[in-house]
Amino acid sequence: MKSLHRLFLLFNTVKRFTFVKYTFALAFAAIVLASCKSAPQQGAAAPPPPVLPVSSVNGGAETTYIEYPASIQGAVDIDVRPQVSGYLQSVLVNEGAYVTAGQTLFKINENPYREALNNAKASLHAAEAAILNAQLEVDKLTPLVQNKVVSDIQLKTAKTAYKIAQANAEQAKANVASAQINLGYTNVKATVSGYIGRIPKKQGSLVSPADQTALTQLSDIHEVHVYFSLAENDFNSFNNNYPGNSPADRIKHLPAVELVLADNSTYPVKGKIDMIDGQFDKNTGAITLRASFPNANGVLRSGNTGKIRLGLLHNDAILVPQSATVEMQDKVFVFTLGDSSKVKKQAITIVGKAGENYLIKEGVKVGDQIVLSGIDKLQEGMVIQPQKAADKVAVANTKK
Repeated sequence: MKSLHRLFLLFNTVKRFTFVKYTFALAFAAIVLASCKSAPQQGAAAPPPPVLPVSSVNGGAETTYIEYPASIQGAVDIDVRPQVSGYLQSVLVNEGAYVTAGQTLFKINENPYREALNNAKASLHAAEAAILNAQLEVDKLTPLVQNKVVSDIQLKTAKTAYKIAQANAEQAKANVASAQINLGYTNVKATVSGYIGRIPKKQGSLVSPADQTALTQLSDIHEVHVYFSLAENDFNSFNNNYPGNSPADRIKHLPAVELVLADNSTYPVKGKIDMIDGQFDKNTGAITLRASFPNANGVLRSGNTGKIRLGLLHNDAILVPQSATVEMQDKVFVFTLGDSSKVKKQAITIVGKAGENYLIKEGVKVGDQIVLSGIDKLQEGMVIQPQKAADKVAVANTKK
């Protein structure tokens, strides 16, 4: 038994020694492997700074374009309404049709008005006969008064009756003219050339001048008026850009404007601003302007919407390419080049857009060096190797 116990103790001792030896071997291998991996890194050289194009910011004059929502109306937009009451006998035009001035659009039953005209004419004939009768009475009494056969009172009475007959005849003539006008109103005609709108009332409807709904709308669109509004700040800039000795003189020298249609296409013909409202709207704080566009082909219609593209001239403008900017958290930044070729992330304030450039109000000034490309990999304070690029931040030509 003692021999077995000694044998068991010897076995445990060997086992513990083997485990320690194995653990030590693993630790030594890990140290060697780590030193092998780190050895090349200690001898590697730092990468050179990136080569990036830079350019100076220059000043100049530039025209920026701002778009304003606009509504389009025809040169003449009128409601076609009846001027007499009656049943709509005929509708002589189709919705959307082009009509010319003087063309009959609707026919109202004329029978009552023709009878009224006949009665007026009959009354006129009676009044004219009364004049003749009164004249005969005057002619009869005149010699009798001269011969003192009758008193002059009778002659004066006859002359008064004659004047009354003349007045009655004049009134009868006026009634005839009025009846003729009313009869003419049974033919509802176009007052201008243009396009017909919707026709809500059909043949057989009872119509009246007091109706709230018009028979139709008629638009003369050989020229259209486009109305848009400027906020007070924009209007002040507009006035500063285009001064004049008087409002009429300023309007006369305003530049042409463009119309952007609802599909973002540009109307091929430019328009002219010809009206500036006399006061600001108290509710919106904006003032209304009107630009007129020729519309010979009838492309534009009343009720269309679009945008007026208005140019504003900026003297001493600072332009920065959009490609040299980065947007972060609703702010726009550029990277300026500082001492020791270190870059600085600088926020800029944009007041407009001209082509592929931003018009800058604050953040950079003339002479500053900015990085033109590769800015997505830059960080604040990073060192670069600047390379002079072509003058992409160029002075723009002044547009008048």
